[in-house]
Amino acid sequence: MKKRLARFISTLFIPPSFTIIVYLIFALKIESSFEKSLSVFLVALIFGFILPITMFVILRKKKMIADNDAMIKDERTLPYLIATVFYIIGLLFLIHFEVSKISIGFWFCYISNTMITIFINRFWKISAHSMGASGAAAALFFTFGWSSFVAMIVTLFIGWSRIELRCHSFSQVAAGILLAFISVYLQMKLITGL
Repeated sequence: MKKRLARFISTLFIPPSFTIIVYLIFALKIESSFEKSLSVFLVALIFGFILPITMFVILRKKKMIADNDAMIKDERTLPYLIATVFYIIGLLFLIHFEVSKISIGFWFCYISNTMITIFINRFWKISAHSMGASGAAAALFFTFGWSSFVAMIVTLFIGWSRIELRCHSFSQVAAGILLAFISVYLQMKLITGL
C-alpha cells in the first residue's frame, strides 16, 4: 500500500507538474492583464510541461533512458540539457511579453537550477523531484508568504515518495529540498528586487 501511494505521488508530481501549478497561480494572481496571464500560462504549458515530458517519452522509447525514474544518473544529463534549451526559449518569450518580474525571475531559476543539477549530477544523483517541488514552494513562499505553506507539506510527501520507491537516499532528497528552496528564494530576491 505504501509503495502504491508513493508511486502515485511520484508520478502525479513530476517536476513539470509544478511548472503548470505555479504559473497558473501566477497567471491568475499577479499578472496585470489577460494577455500577460495567457502568455505566462502558455509559455509554462509549452516550454515547461509539454516539451519536457514529450522529450522524456521520446528518450525512453529510444532506450536512452532506462526507466521512468531515470535511476541511472548519467542518463539524466541529456534530458536536463534539452530542458535547459526549452527554458531559455521560454524565458525569451516571457521577456518579450513583458510579464511580471516574479514570473521572469522564477523562470530564470529553472535555467540556473537545471545547470546546477547537471553539475551535481556528474558526481551524485540529487533528487530532481524534490528540487522541483521545493523550488515551486520557494517561489510561492517568496510571492505569497506563509499562505503557501501547503506547498511545503507537498514537498515533504514527494521527498518521502522518492525515498520509499528507493529512487533516492534521504541525503539526496534533503539536499534537493534545501538547495532548491534556498537557491530559488535568493535568486528571486536578487532578480525582482522585492
